Amino acid sequence: MKTILSQIGFCIIICNQVLGQTVPGHAHNDYLNKPALFEALESGLVSVEADVHFMKGDLYVAHVHPLWRNKKRSLENLYLKPLFERIEKNNGKVYPNYDGPFYLMIDFKGGGVELFNKLTEILEKYRPMLTVIENGEVKKGAVTVFLSGGRPTDAVLNAEPKLALLDGRPNDIGKDFSADVMPVISDSYHSQLKWNGHGKMSESEKQKLKELASKVHAEGKKLRLWASPDNVNAWKTFNELGIDLINTDKPKKFEEFMNRASQ
Repeated sequence: MKTILSQIGFCIIICNQVLGQTVPGHAHNDYLNKPALFEALESGLVSVEADVHFMKGDLYVAHVHPLWRNKKRSLENLYLKPLFERIEKNNGKVYPNYDGPFYLMIDFKGGGVELFNKLTEILEKYRPMLTVIENGEVKKGAVTVFLSGGRPTDAVLNAEPKLALLDGRPNDIGKDFSADVMPVISDSYHSQLKWNGHGKMSESEKQKLKELASKVHAEGKKLRLWASPDNVNAWKTFNELGIDLINTDKPKKFEEFMNRASQ
């Protein structure tokens, strides 16, 4: 019986990949996964995170500023080229049967406008796959890039065209940032809640999270909380309470959980 059940579970995972089924996960510090990007793609996650540093004229992905350049770890080689090649093979999509955006969240680690200008230069080469805002018109692409960390907010708002968008914060709610320019609202989990992911979340914290999600969704945006508990019990609770991009360092386990939950 255990063998049969394990075979069924394996088939569900493989079928989901073939059909392009996605799960509402955000691969936190995805570049630490092995392989970067592809573990998240194999698991059907719709969002990945890359910490980016400006170094000697190029952008490199790492949690802390690298001591030397490794071209294999450039933003272009680690994320943009592989996504572009995948989208070409999938007739313009990241997942064959998924029409929504795949989010590439770029976390600015210093650099500010200098980093932003280099990013814009690089993104221009991959423009056909990107969500782009030009002359006030939005062209939805297979990949939506949005910027977090040391966000160059003014530079993004003034850019024409806009190839990269903004990661918002709760205090941005109600400030007339459109969902096109600011598709996601993010915050530190511990700024919102104290629950450790085990047992049941208190009713007061459930209500607080529901209210935050409701405000975010009313503006047509998605909600993400970073540094959140990362286990099955927490994922189930967050999914039920309206977190759209559930933070995880465990893409494969998250996928398995979501597959079971959907059956």
